[in-house]
Amino acid sequence: MRIGFIGLGAMGRPMAKNLIHAGHELHVFDLVQPAVDELVAAGAIAEENNKAVAAASEVVITMLPNSPHVKAAICGPNGVLEGRHPGMKIIEMSSIAPLMTREVGAACAEAGVPMLESPVSGGTMGAADGTLSLMCGGDKALLEELRPILEVLSSSIVLCGGLGAGNTTKLVNQHIIAVEIAAVAEAFAMGQKAGVEPEVIFNAIHNGYAGSKVLEGKLTAAMDRQFKAGFRLDLHIKDLANALETAHSVGAPMPLGSLVMDEMKYLSNNGLGSEDNATLMKYYERLAGIEFHRCQEAQ
Repeated sequence: MRIGFIGLGAMGRPMAKNLIHAGHELHVFDLVQPAVDELVAAGAIAEENNKAVAAASEVVITMLPNSPHVKAAICGPNGVLEGRHPGMKIIEMSSIAPLMTREVGAACAEAGVPMLESPVSGGTMGAADGTLSLMCGGDKALLEELRPILEVLSSSIVLCGGLGAGNTTKLVNQHIIAVEIAAVAEAFAMGQKAGVEPEVIFNAIHNGYAGSKVLEGKLTAAMDRQFKAGFRLDLHIKDLANALETAHSVGAPMPLGSLVMDEMKYLSNNGLGSEDNATLMKYYERLAGIEFHRCQEAQ
């Protein structure tokens, strides 16, 4: 199939490569030329803009940083809708505000172009392995038609409802992860200050109810002092901002999310925004005057 892919960032690049490996003809565009060059070297065809990607493709996938980028890429000058043609479809996979998903979806519907939303979870490792979790919103029949493409990228596909439901679900996911990283950091700082090594505590509890992917992934990253971005802190701030905006619009209280947002912004303002979101643990390390580490005594 001829597939267009717009947005070749840390997530988009491995996702696009997986589509090439699956045998699809891929037409790509990104404002960052080295990212385009990398995909061309892998077998993709570079296009001059979003309109050209659409004109060359049966299905166009967008994977962009935030709401304004998606609106511009799809609805703006030289955008996807300007390159539309009969039978073309859009899979919008960015993590954006649900209201923007509905706005862009309405513009697509008016132009006669079906759109499915499908934000993802699983980080760069899931993107590379093709094991992302997809939270879809839109028409069920459209999802089933596009499922063979989505299955190349994922190990889990769930239809959450109409347009906007997928990104609402993604915001729930991002809120939980942010608050859980903070909770893990706060608790383990207490344990270490009280004299028990963090790796000992981890080994004792990670198979119980407190165990989670956040505990296993983010605490171990902190103990190993590995903060190279799998999912950048600044991107998590963007997602949490969208979650808080959505919560306020529907009257849902989010005091924990608001607190963690302040902590994340403090770290970003102090130069850590490009690190992995596990760097949130450094906030609690600074408060407690400790640094998480591994130990030889761990069993």
